[in-house]
Amino acid sequence: MSTTTTTLLDRYEEAKQQHPKMRIRDIAKHLGVSEADLVATGVGKHVTLLEGDWEELLKEVSAMGKVMALTRNNDCVHERKGVYNNVSFENHVGLVLDPDIDLRLFMMHWKFGFAVKENDRLSLQFFDKSGDAVHKIYMIEASNLDAYNKIVEKYKAADQVTEIVTEAYGVPPAEKPDAEIDAEGLREEWKNMTDTHQFFGITRKYGVSRLQALRLAPEGFVQQVDNSKVRQMLEISAGKKVPIMIFVGSRGCIQIHTGEIEKLLETGPWFNILDPELNLHLRTSAIDKTYIVKKPSEAGIVTALEVFDKDGNLIVQFFGKRKPGIPELESWREVVEAVAN
Repeated sequence: MSTTTTTLLDRYEEAKQQHPKMRIRDIAKHLGVSEADLVATGVGKHVTLLEGDWEELLKEVSAMGKVMALTRNNDCVHERKGVYNNVSFENHVGLVLDPDIDLRLFMMHWKFGFAVKENDRLSLQFFDKSGDAVHKIYMIEASNLDAYNKIVEKYKAADQVTEIVTEAYGVPPAEKPDAEIDAEGLREEWKNMTDTHQFFGITRKYGVSRLQALRLAPEGFVQQVDNSKVRQMLEISAGKKVPIMIFVGSRGCIQIHTGEIEKLLETGPWFNILDPELNLHLRTSAIDKTYIVKKPSEAGIVTALEVFDKDGNLIVQFFGKRKPGIPELESWREVVEAVAN
């Protein structure tokens, strides 16, 4: 979709005046355009259009030192401070493996990139072909400004256009009726998993959505719980200092936090973790279904709390802190048991 920038810029400025607290993502929805369309209206002023190999760019971000990584979907925002260490790619799937910045990157969905200055706050922002944000990297006080400027200069697009052309993703196929699924085969493969990552392959093999797989799961492996249990789980984990893992994904990135959480705060429809190195904002009003999900691994059962919206999209996943090959924490199992009852 192409939008006349002058008209869009006027509409954007008007919307900001009318809704001064509204985030750019929500203004874009309000105006019927993409977030990337709105960011592009600032090119030549406070925005620089970037181009080039995003994989190579990401390998250079470690020079910026400590930054804040942000990945979000419609209903959950994951902000984590740290350094982009150990960046690697294979067939356009990438990893950032650091105790603080822990990412899974799906570069086939990274289309547009911008360097943005908002109220003296500098960032690198990346979007998919539809103009939805996939990942953002914000400078903080501890960051290396020279390194940021070098990256912006190196990847600055030759043509600083204020108008981009986005392309909508196709509508995902409808679920097949449960009766058409080989449910017994799915259940057997579920019970015989040796690694939780095999779950995605099982859903593809049997042609089921994630939610449909949960419906068809073997007995004892999935339990639906009240949506309020998400908050209860966070409160128990914080109170008992149980280290947890939090997975939040966009189309192009999954961002993971591992560690204890402390400060919890509810503000309107959002339930927040507000810790020095981690901020998480979960729109609890958007939660439609919550499940306790168990998957076998070589180290025993791995238990997650999985949270979905009304369209069946995964909003956020929670696990106990764990490493491959090591059994999950007994303290996490106690947390899950508390919210299961």
